[in-house]
Amino acid sequence: MDRARTAASAEPSSSGTGTGQKGAAAGIGVLLALLATVVWSGSFVATRGMAETVPPVQAVFWRWIIALLAVAPFAARQAWRQRALIRRHLGFTALASLFGVTLYNTLVHQAGLTTSASNMGMIMAASPVIMALYARLGGERLGPRRTFGMLLAAFGVLLLVGDGSIGFAFGAGDLWMFGAALCFATYSALLKRKPAELGGLAFLLTTFVLGALMLAPAYAVSVAVQGGFEVTAGTVGPLLYVGVFSSAVAFFAWNRAVSVIGAARAGIVYYLQPVCVAGLGFLLLGERTGPVQLLCMALILGGVALGARR
Repeated sequence: MDRARTAASAEPSSSGTGTGQKGAAAGIGVLLALLATVVWSGSFVATRGMAETVPPVQAVFWRWIIALLAVAPFAARQAWRQRALIRRHLGFTALASLFGVTLYNTLVHQAGLTTSASNMGMIMAASPVIMALYARLGGERLGPRRTFGMLLAAFGVLLLVGDGSIGFAFGAGDLWMFGAALCFATYSALLKRKPAELGGLAFLLTTFVLGALMLAPAYAVSVAVQGGFEVTAGTVGPLLYVGVFSSAVAFFAWNRAVSVIGAARAGIVYYLQPVCVAGLGFLLLGERTGPVQLLCMALILGGVALGARR
């Protein structure tokens, strides 16, 4: 009987320990998702900061060369083991590289020439709306809540780029960001079709290589026409940031977060990106966020949050 009492009294302690461990793991997962979100937000600020000193195509090309060098020590072995799988799925990987590496980032850097970092972040926050449309075209039912969320976020974006009024007088940078959001959504839709047997690191390294190769001709033309950029702390620093942190560290943190807390909970943290971009833009670039931008931010975040719920 004493043993029974002892065992019974020990059970709550064991259960409490397990619950505590799960809670700690969930907390770490949220922090990792937040780390990735803040790092990605910083990439918009870095892009805007070097817009006047590094031509967009050259910035993107060196971003992926740096990212490739940062990831290769961790991914090369897996990529070599799976080289036959990579060759088999080369068409799919090339398409993902085109939208996710080559086009998306080139458009983001092009947008940075003529629009603010906060606008870039808020327009990108509406990319889940496009992802939802892709899901609908694929036969997934959205439901009234998700549909309303999509419309609300779209309204917020229109209000943002219309500078407080609903119109179609979009700035060039805003249009480039719409193109970037479309490419990112297309890339995300393609990821759902990634062969399960292809390792994540091998896939990442392959997309970096293919994306850099696709950019090489445009890079050569840019250097010939525009000339190279001056290598200074003001140009190398942002390139190292977007190459190492935005492309390697954030990827690792995000994937680890998803494995711990799941994609849905990690995705909720991602929706803080416009707030992070606006804050970093104010602190580092002196960009001010007015009442209209705050309203648009609320509309976009609210719409995307509703659209993400099932």
